[in-house]
Amino acid sequence: MLDCCLSEYEKEAKRINAEIDKQIRKDDKRSRKELKLLLLGTGESGKSTFIKQMRIIHGNGFSESDRKHMVGVIHTNILESMQNLCTALVNLNCSYASLENEKVNAPLVLSCQLTPINSAMGSDFFLAPDIVAAIKALWADPGIQECYSRRREFQLNDSAEYYFNELDRVCNPEGYLPTEQDVLRARVATTGIIEYTFIIQNVSFRMVDVGGQRSERRKWIHCFENVISILFLVALSEYDQVLFESSEKINRMEESKALFLTIVSSRWFEKASMILFLNKKDLLAEKIMTSHLIDFFPDYNGPARDATAAETFILDMFLCLHPFQKETLYPHFTCATDTENIRFVFAAVKDTILQKNIREYNLG
Repeated sequence: MLDCCLSEYEKEAKRINAEIDKQIRKDDKRSRKELKLLLLGTGESGKSTFIKQMRIIHGNGFSESDRKHMVGVIHTNILESMQNLCTALVNLNCSYASLENEKVNAPLVLSCQLTPINSAMGSDFFLAPDIVAAIKALWADPGIQECYSRRREFQLNDSAEYYFNELDRVCNPEGYLPTEQDVLRARVATTGIIEYTFIIQNVSFRMVDVGGQRSERRKWIHCFENVISILFLVALSEYDQVLFESSEKINRMEESKALFLTIVSSRWFEKASMILFLNKKDLLAEKIMTSHLIDFFPDYNGPARDATAAETFILDMFLCLHPFQKETLYPHFTCATDTENIRFVFAAVKDTILQKNIREYNLG
């Protein structure tokens, strides 16, 4: 019908309808420019640290308020790590070199109650000076050092040594403001689903981090829709560790392989590209000097104490689980606490994602 034949009411209705259609097209175009990336991996593989790096590299980083918010988390990490060491010392039949550490400092640290923390609330917990002094004395004890050298046999935060060596700074009662590195190394188990959105080249990336522990995996199903790429993280250093969430003492690398196989075999991700981050390469390089890969993976036939050979072997294990789709699997070796390494690696990942989706998502 010609506009001249329409009543004023009909003309206005037509105009409003056109505006609605225009907005729908605009919203659809905007939504198609948002690329959803799903971070997956077992517990403590480095997913949350990777999200923090995206805030530093592609966001506004951590404000002074954000960093103050993490003081309690860091102090809780320090206390929990020393409590775990003191408990493990007894379980591993090690002995304190100092009677004062055995009779005074260890009981004092073990009697200190932990404050529950989470990624949303943080913690107001602050270590008292007598607890800090006790932790410092314990860390210098040869018995605790022997126990630390056997840390693969029990649960211990990867950043324990880093914080223990920085006790005077991070426990300064005159005023401590965490650095970016302090924040990156702070450990808070992810419960539920955390999203972080950032924009690169006018394209919105929505990164979704889910809990890696077994108890959290049932929640993942809600994140699967419209995922264009999976970022799967593996901790290279876990090859000689067991899964403490299970009474069956399953090797953590085997658990990671099983989860990876489940993901690459899922119908949900048939069209999604798979980006494999073989993370914690720095810890692997340190650990491989004393803990031999062949003792845990008999198929390894490379040289001992060779981090590069170990990396290649572990990568091949994961490639073998994805035999028919290698053209859509993009591996990278990473150190999630190294901002420059993650900046370089994610630049390559971003280019891969944009090239694969340039037509489908109208990114040209």
